[in-house]
Amino acid sequence: MSRVYNFSAGPAVLPEEVLKEVADEMLDYQGTGMSVMEMSHRSAAFQSIIDEAEKDLRELMNIPDNYKVLFLQGGASQQFAMIPMNLMKNKVADYIVTGQWAKKAYQEAQKYGKANKIASSEDKTFSYIPDCSDLPISPDADYVYICENNTIYGTKYKTLPNTKGKTLVADVSSCFLSEPVDVSKYGIIYGGVQKNIGPAGMVIVIIREDLITEDVLPGTPTMLTYKTHADAGSLYNTPNAYCIYVCGKVFKWLKAMGGLEEMKKRNEEKAKILYDYLDQSKMFHGTVVAEDRSLMNVPFVTGDKDMDAKFVKEATAAGLVNLKGHRTVGGMRASIYNAMPKEGVEALVAFMKKFEEENA
Repeated sequence: MSRVYNFSAGPAVLPEEVLKEVADEMLDYQGTGMSVMEMSHRSAAFQSIIDEAEKDLRELMNIPDNYKVLFLQGGASQQFAMIPMNLMKNKVADYIVTGQWAKKAYQEAQKYGKANKIASSEDKTFSYIPDCSDLPISPDADYVYICENNTIYGTKYKTLPNTKGKTLVADVSSCFLSEPVDVSKYGIIYGGVQKNIGPAGMVIVIIREDLITEDVLPGTPTMLTYKTHADAGSLYNTPNAYCIYVCGKVFKWLKAMGGLEEMKKRNEEKAKILYDYLDQSKMFHGTVVAEDRSLMNVPFVTGDKDMDAKFVKEATAAGLVNLKGHRTVGGMRASIYNAMPKEGVEALVAFMKKFEEENA
């Protein structure tokens, strides 16, 4: 069976080199006589795996020394509660709602204090990013929250919001490590790893040290307190050890590829191939305003549900899989993360051209 081009939004494509390396080490990790999957998280071998993963991530992102890197379970969705539990000292937070995940985070925060929706793009099915240069930031807001790349809707902030001095918290699940970022602009930058970095089941939280305190909302579980995990080096309880190991391999792969500057260049090149075709196609149309387009997630439609379904079915048969769009947008969506090779995007565009000719 040859490998398909997997356009899934997550769990998503992983670098083939990494998968091969992981397969080679499945039964015997570097002479330990066992798999990382069965290794104690308290062992010296695993300690060096997690230390190295953190070191490589810090190098890739130029993470300042006053930020902690936490490898946590519960996925990005658990952060929707963990963030207010740990940060809502004044019981006020501002949310910019640009998609389903920001909306869910906003709804969750309402359980812990006053969550204000200070901007939204829901009026046009989240097809754009609102102007965030002069928002009504609450004077007593504990933080301002965004989802930086919207997996479902294919939008991306090109400029971070002006938070007027308030702490910025960002969910970067679907654009994690796709381009360089200035970590110092964020109080918390976090993401589920199953889109652009590793297997499902983990979230990486990069948090500024002054936000890690014992002063959390009453009733916050020990496991949902950042300090618990920061003090224990992400080893308070058994972490997702195998996922940390695979993510570590991906960090090494990214470094070998030339780091995040190089990834950004590659990602722009890949996205351009697809967007250029969509912009001139008579059959397929992108759903996002041009200036807010994501490099990672590209939704597109024909405008005809039956034609969309036919396209997805035939594409799947041609080895271009997981192209069905999210139910809230319909149509198709190609997720073209770091590990998707340029050849995959070229194959998709070639198939779309052929489909358009045959079904014009």
